[in-house]
Amino acid sequence: MPKYEEIAGIIRNRISKGTYPVDTKLPIQSDLAEEFGVSRMTVKKAIEILTIEGLVFSKQGNGTKVLDSSFWDKSDAKFRLDNYNGLSKDLQDQAVNLSSQIVEFEVEFPKDTVAERLQLDLTAPVYKIVRLRLLDDIPYVIEHTFMPVDLVPGLDEEVLKSSIYDFLINQLGLKFAGSYKHITAEKPDNYDIDYLNCQENDPILQVEQVVYLENGRPIEYSWSRNRYDTRGYSLLDVKNI
Repeated sequence: MPKYEEIAGIIRNRISKGTYPVDTKLPIQSDLAEEFGVSRMTVKKAIEILTIEGLVFSKQGNGTKVLDSSFWDKSDAKFRLDNYNGLSKDLQDQAVNLSSQIVEFEVEFPKDTVAERLQLDLTAPVYKIVRLRLLDDIPYVIEHTFMPVDLVPGLDEEVLKSSIYDFLINQLGLKFAGSYKHITAEKPDNYDIDYLNCQENDPILQVEQVVYLENGRPIEYSWSRNRYDTRGYSLLDVKNI
């Protein structure tokens, strides 16, 4: 993650917690640059991200004011398409209890599509993981995940019941380069009907993704499925900042 995105995240969290209240001004950019040990240009980029999000407004000579009109107040906006750190990370600042129910967990040889997405031979074993994620004990999303066994040693049911990505990052020390996501509207399948309490005609939001390590190897091929009325996604475009 670029340093300016990291700083934007810290300031965003401070605004959320009231450290920087609405209608007050942020510390001046030179003070923030000194606090974070970066250049003023890096702080400026962070402020520009928060401005795009509607959290702050900057006017030359008048500082940066905290606003109350951010789209981040919407629940959908918590789930950014440029995140690939897992649902636990997405929800860590929300007052909800996230739990996981293991539906399937086994090691198998990949079928053609899985092998292609993970750039594996058909003889390379993969984990097949199907998990139901619940918010406050209410079914929320069902995740179908495949991971190469050789990249994720020690994966077990204890990990699956908490956070896979916490295990990957903090236990295995893996670093990610990015992900490719494909979003579609689908009809419910048997898993959706059985575990998400879907009716046969309820639309399903499916997010299919491949996540890549810094060395270019895919570590995850997955698709997550939500009922139409439980989750949405947002995309913040900062490529020109």
